This record gives sequence, C-alpha cells and structure tokens, in this order.
Amino acid sequence: MELLNAWERGLSEPATGRALALLTAACPDMSVDDVATLDIGERDRWLLTLREWTFGSQMESVIHCATCNERLEWSVNVADLRFANQSKLPGDFSLELDRYHVSFRLPNSMDLSAIADCDKPNDARDRLLDRCVIDSRLDGQQVSSRDLPASVADRVVERMGEADPQSNIELDLLCPACGHSWQALFDIESFFWTEITAWAKRILAEVHVLASAYGWPETEILNLSALRRQHYLGLVAG
Repeated sequence: MELLNAWERGLSEPATGRALALLTAACPDMSVDDVATLDIGERDRWLLTLREWTFGSQMESVIHCATCNERLEWSVNVADLRFANQSKLPGDFSLELDRYHVSFRLPNSMDLSAIADCDKPNDARDRLLDRCVIDSRLDGQQVSSRDLPASVADRVVERMGEADPQSNIELDLLCPACGHSWQALFDIESFFWTEITAWAKRILAEVHVLASAYGWPETEILNLSALRRQHYLGLVAG
C-alpha cells in the first residue's frame, strides 16, 4: 500500500522527486530533507536495495543497437551494480590543476533539482559548481567558482564522478547481430520508476476487476496477499 502511495505522490514530481518519494516511503525514519542530502551515489545505492527488495535481484530490459537497430535484451544482477560504500570517504574533496586549488563536495538530489532546467551543459556545470565548490583559489588567492577556466571546471566535474562511481553506472553492451560494442548509462531511478509504474497500473487494474465483481473497497483488496488476489481474479475470469 505504501509503495502504491509513493508512486501516486511521485506522479506529479520530476525524476529527482520520484526517487525521494520512493526512498522516504521505504525509510519512514528519514525525512525528505535527510534523503535529499544524500550523495547521489548513496541515494542510488539505496534505490538499488529497494528495487531488490521489491522485484528481486535480477534486472532485465531491452535496448536497440545504435548501428543496426537490432533489438538487444540485457540482464544484470543488482550486486554487479553496487560499488563500495562511499560513506567512509571524506565529506569534501580537492583538486589541484594549473595553479588552481579547488575543494568540493559530492552532488546530492537538491543539486540535481537546481540544474534540471538548464538547457546548456555549461550552464548546468557552472550552477553545479556554484553549489558544490567549497573553496577555490588561484595561487592561494580566493576566486569564485564562476572564474575557474573551463579546463579546471570540467576536471572538477569529472573528479566528482570519479569520487562517486555509484552515481555514474555504465553497462558494457555488445550487439550479437553486427558486433558493435558500447557503454550505456544505467539510471536506477528511471529504470525502477518504469517498473513501479507498470506494477502500479497492474495492481490498480486488479482492484478494478475485483471491486466491480465483488463490491469490495480498495483497501480490503490491497490487503489481500498477491496469491489470494490472483485466485479471486481467476474465479472472476471463469
């Protein structure tokens, strides 16, 4: 029931809000703000765990080859997508390049929300650095993150991804038809949300059938075990 409520709440939210809705439903002791301040990799690790609890450890999907458009089915285990826990790492990181010294923290969900409306990659990068750079200096003199040269700014963003590999998962894929190999970005939030949406629509369809047949209220139907619901659906179908 709570997962269905989380799905309903997430329908009016952008992608980041959907992830927060799912995690706060699964972790009632944590507030939305608590979850929103998790590093993206830590948040996605929790989403992987929640997905495993909900649908099991095996994940499957399809993708089309960019070279020959062949339909490719892929499968991966949740355990293969988990990186070492980042919680033991320091809360801030630093980079030295071309006489610049930059200290930064890892992005969280609030940072992603803040850059969601950026149409240009450079604008998103600059806004992200505004939020995540703790201190930036040139030859020891403090400068704004906006004054960092593009080479340094880009390297800081790259360093963020390197420091939090869980936030940037890529799958190695190979097309059996043409032999083309490539890496595809895996986004647990969108993958899990797609699964949750399909599940929720199926559950609501089952509620509709049983409510129409027996006159039972939604709450009573949802409180039935999946096995009993399927038994009653079989009886209705004859």
